[in-house]
Amino acid sequence: MPKIKTKRCAAKRFSVTGSGKFRRRKQNLRHILTKKSAKRKMNLGQSAIVDSTNEKAVRRMMPYA
Repeated sequence: MPKIKTKRCAAKRFSVTGSGKFRRRKQNLRHILTKKSAKRKMNLGQSAIVDSTNEKAVRRMMPYA
């Protein structure tokens, strides 16, 4: 059997933590930033963990992660 290819779009968006969970970037930090508070923008800059409902889909896109 041939090897399974990794979805490159997923590989660029997600990274794996030491415990095997997936890290992702938060949305809403690209434009229309003037109306958002500094606290909110700082929080959006932090990375987040992929929710358990989406983890199966991400794992399927990244078989060797």
